[in-house]
Amino acid sequence: MHQFRTHTCGQLRKSDVGSLVRLSGWINSVRDHGGVIFIDLRDHYGKTQIVIDPKMDFYQELDRWRPETCLCFTGHVVARTPETVNPKLATGEIEIAAEAMEVLGETEQIPFQIVKDEDAPEALRLKYRFLDLRRESLHQHIVMRSELIRELRKKMWDMGFLEYQTPILTSSSPEGARDYLVPSRVHPGQFYALPQAPQQFKQLLMVAGFDRYFQIAPCFRDEDARADRSPGEFYQLDCEMSFVTQDDVFAVMEELLTEIFPKFTTKKVTPAPFPRIPYREAMSRYGTDKPDLRNPLFMIDLSALFEKSGFKAFASTVKNGGSVKGIRVPGVVGVQPRTWYDKMEAFAKENGSKGLGYITWSKEGELKGPIAKFMTPEELDELKKQGSIENGDALFFVADKTAAANAIGGKVLTRFAETLNLISNDEFRFCWIVDFPMFELDEETGKIIFSHNPFSMPQGGMDALLNKDPLDILAYQYDIVCNGIELSSGAIRNHQPELMYKAFEIAGYSRETVDEKFGGMIHAFKLGAPPHGGIAPGVDRMAMLLADAPNIREIIAFPFNQQAQDLMMNAPAPAEMKQLRELRIIPVPPELKFTETYKEIMEKAEKVRAAEAAAAAAAAGSAPSAEPSL
Repeated sequence: MHQFRTHTCGQLRKSDVGSLVRLSGWINSVRDHGGVIFIDLRDHYGKTQIVIDPKMDFYQELDRWRPETCLCFTGHVVARTPETVNPKLATGEIEIAAEAMEVLGETEQIPFQIVKDEDAPEALRLKYRFLDLRRESLHQHIVMRSELIRELRKKMWDMGFLEYQTPILTSSSPEGARDYLVPSRVHPGQFYALPQAPQQFKQLLMVAGFDRYFQIAPCFRDEDARADRSPGEFYQLDCEMSFVTQDDVFAVMEELLTEIFPKFTTKKVTPAPFPRIPYREAMSRYGTDKPDLRNPLFMIDLSALFEKSGFKAFASTVKNGGSVKGIRVPGVVGVQPRTWYDKMEAFAKENGSKGLGYITWSKEGELKGPIAKFMTPEELDELKKQGSIENGDALFFVADKTAAANAIGGKVLTRFAETLNLISNDEFRFCWIVDFPMFELDEETGKIIFSHNPFSMPQGGMDALLNKDPLDILAYQYDIVCNGIELSSGAIRNHQPELMYKAFEIAGYSRETVDEKFGGMIHAFKLGAPPHGGIAPGVDRMAMLLADAPNIREIIAFPFNQQAQDLMMNAPAPAEMKQLRELRIIPVPPELKFTETYKEIMEKAEKVRAAEAAAAAAAAGSAPSAEPSL
């Protein structure tokens, strides 16, 4: 018999009755029924009930063992009586009559309850994450994530992709977030960067002729935490393809997601092809480029109607370049109390609106609302037509500068859906956001800058870059969104050097700057680059959606807290002085002001290094000197 177990705690069935077995696991719970002790023993695979008779010589030892003690039991499998069968357990038809017990791991008092799913403070849960991971729900999330990665890998291989690993120590990338820097001991004063994404390397793999690449890629960005974003590191299904159009990329992702998601959920999944929504339409209709299509509400642009209306507040907004947006909320008139309307207006004001006007149509067709009296019957008829209004509906209005009206309206329509329970929780609604603008105006400087990925192919190619208003140029860039969460951005890449030089020139970069910053890519593209494109859906976000988890930390085994700290391993932490000396690093307090430039400091450091090297050469063959100082 095996030293620790013949079976797992989720394996035994009624067909095993009479067998001598050995199980190992943790005490999940203990119950005393008139002297007979019942223990639910738990391991990774499930639970099995252990029965301990008072006659057993180890019976008295049980007083010493707390829940979460790790024990090993040997005994015979016994069938439970019909009235004691537990249908909630896979092993619920049997129990083990314990004949021997061995303590494998004692436990001190645990800081919070595991079985009762106690609502412990998150900081305490993260400090004792190894205990927190014993919770059944959290444990299953991590198992599901592992299974998800396995299925993603299998499907990618089935579709002809090969997995390659790209460097972890690299140079800064142009993704836009802050880099995590790694100092070089061999090259003092110089730094590697942890990759924000394998973007440049996967494109270079296409130039190298590998055709279809994927990787479950770790990415590192020094960003603040959000509910759907972990600070520090995350994983994505990174992929790239040669000789493809945007449609080819979409077809691959749609096949992947429509096959993978149903393996982990019973919810409805959007069938392929997924809806495609142009970026500007998404902003105008939903107020966001991450629309949750489960919400049936949307905005309509009523600016043209109000521009010549008698309602001067809205008319002046439109004449000054702003917009008036309407949101039809069906069936609320006569159902929702006046306080609901007041709460919605208060919410709009909290999010930057000057107010939230509305007109209501009763079930009998009676029209009410302060705005209505400023409009002619013809205008009201047109308003009802444009808003697709039916009796019992309310039409709400947001008027402001266009960007502000979109943003406020987007939050308001989401709030409407939440308060009215309009968002279905039994489906995954996918969509593509397409036709992102290539350039935008920097609000602070007024200069033209890249909107998103500078390496995207501009629609219209060189002709568009030469002849169109830069703010009208669209890119072959796309996002895939599910239930209001962006899973990934992607693009057809700009693989033509002259196109890239011109695109960067429009954004204010000289040819020399492009060569300096992106020389590796430009040089590769001058040596026969194929058309290529890709995408990288987030593994963490997919797992979060499938687990229906409230935040991303619930599907990561060892996450940082919101301050990017690992409370269990005490990271980040100060380095030892010996390490700092080897790396030629001096921690600088933020209040210290340098009187020398970085260049002057580095020149002095270089002189010190040169002197040390000369001294070492002169002392060649002698005993090594003490470690040089900074």
